[in-house]
Amino acid sequence: MKKIMVIGAVDSGKTSLLMAIHGETGQVSKTQTIEYKSFTIDTPGEYIENPRMYRALMSTSLEAKCIMFTQDSTISKSIFPPGFARAFNCMSIGVITKIDHPQSNPQRANELLMELGLKGPIFQVSALSGEGIDELKLFISSKNRVS
Repeated sequence: MKKIMVIGAVDSGKTSLLMAIHGETGQVSKTQTIEYKSFTIDTPGEYIENPRMYRALMSTSLEAKCIMFTQDSTISKSIFPPGFARAFNCMSIGVITKIDHPQSNPQRANELLMELGLKGPIFQVSALSGEGIDELKLFISSKNRVS
């Protein structure tokens, strides 16, 4: 079964996002290695921050039907190379995280994600408040859009 894979910088909210999608609560622990759950793949932020780890992302993406690129809305620069989403042979979407933070700038985060060459939409979410999570879950569960 193909999964949804999440890629983003360290502390961009990847694991919190996946916990919210899975309906889990509790302490968030830093992802140290690629972690598989029922329909998701969580990747360490270091994998996108170190170009030598791109191969691991590329090979793991073969198990994915969709790549979610996360962008922390409180950070004004991207760690993704321009056009990076085009390197993956599956659906790619953007997820702007931490939209409820006082220093959130979703417009800037959207601009940064647009530079990736995404094949799908961009969602704005807060794993803390749950805002936007239902819309993202609906998209993920839609087999007609994510194939």
